[in-house]
Amino acid sequence: MRLKLISPILTVIYSVLSPYLFAQNNSIIADFIKQHPDKSAVYMVQNGKVMTAINADRKMPLASTIKIIIAIEYAYQAAEGKINPMQWVDTAELDKYFIPNTDGNAHPEWLKYMKAMTRVQNGKVQLLEVAKGMIDFSSNANTEYLLGLLGVDNVNKRINSLGLTNHDSLYYFVSSLGVINGKEVADLDKLSMEEYRALSAAEHSKINADAMYKKGIVFLPLNVQKVWSDRLPASTVKEYVSVMQKINSRTYFDSTTQKHLNVVMERLMDNPANQQWLKHAGMKGGSTPWVLTKALYATTTTGESTELAYFFNNLTDEEFEKLATNMNRFELAVLTNRNGSRDAILKTLNGQ
Repeated sequence: MRLKLISPILTVIYSVLSPYLFAQNNSIIADFIKQHPDKSAVYMVQNGKVMTAINADRKMPLASTIKIIIAIEYAYQAAEGKINPMQWVDTAELDKYFIPNTDGNAHPEWLKYMKAMTRVQNGKVQLLEVAKGMIDFSSNANTEYLLGLLGVDNVNKRINSLGLTNHDSLYYFVSSLGVINGKEVADLDKLSMEEYRALSAAEHSKINADAMYKKGIVFLPLNVQKVWSDRLPASTVKEYVSVMQKINSRTYFDSTTQKHLNVVMERLMDNPANQQWLKHAGMKGGSTPWVLTKALYATTTTGESTELAYFFNNLTDEEFEKLATNMNRFELAVLTNRNGSRDAILKTLNGQ
């Protein structure tokens, strides 16, 4: 979920744990959170115990981390037989919602991968792959398509059924680029969120009806992009840890829903190296030029469970790059505690 022609934050696939990762400073992200509480929030639970909580109830833009909720609704509808994960979807239907130079090339990279894996047949891909592409590659086009297929109202009802009381409603965020297109910030500031969502739905209909319409969405200066970023659905790290706990527990969802959800959320487990130390794990990150978010869960082969969410907003370019390049190292430290790395992070975060 990017603009400004910066590469998206994709789901990180852990490789074999390398000593190099732990030879570096594992506390860069923890240090930033402590030094910039106005821009940060983090919540971590291990084996059911809260390990750290900083700005746990502060609502912040989610960016693509919101796609976890869409994945959950997908899993429910697949389990209920409302949708068929094996049904074929014409890639032209997905391409309708791809707006070049706005997603860090995520959608084209997903399509390239699908073709390389010979999963495109006669210009079509299976719905399951569309959902996986939403999570693994963070394709905004796939997300917009799924929102239409599943129903925005159904996804928002799912937010309520998950017990999330501090979470904004979803809307067609790709189509909302049409709302901000060519507008002045002062004009956008006059729109209520209700009006903004309604206009986004109208733009979605226009994009769906006319393949050429999206070509006019090109007037997106940075100050207008910031309005778009600030208006993305928001929630809290505490609420997203609660979602991670539901997935990680293997007891909240019925077995069929859980099975469909695992296939979409747990590409990490395709890696044999991860299978050696992880029983199951999944994650989703998101970003805009100012926002960086991540929510993850994992249970190790020794039975240790971890749920973590950490969000940043109003980042500078330099801060963004510094944090983004240290996320994998930070997460590995939290999950493994190799050489006491997690202990050191928690000491920093908790001010001990």
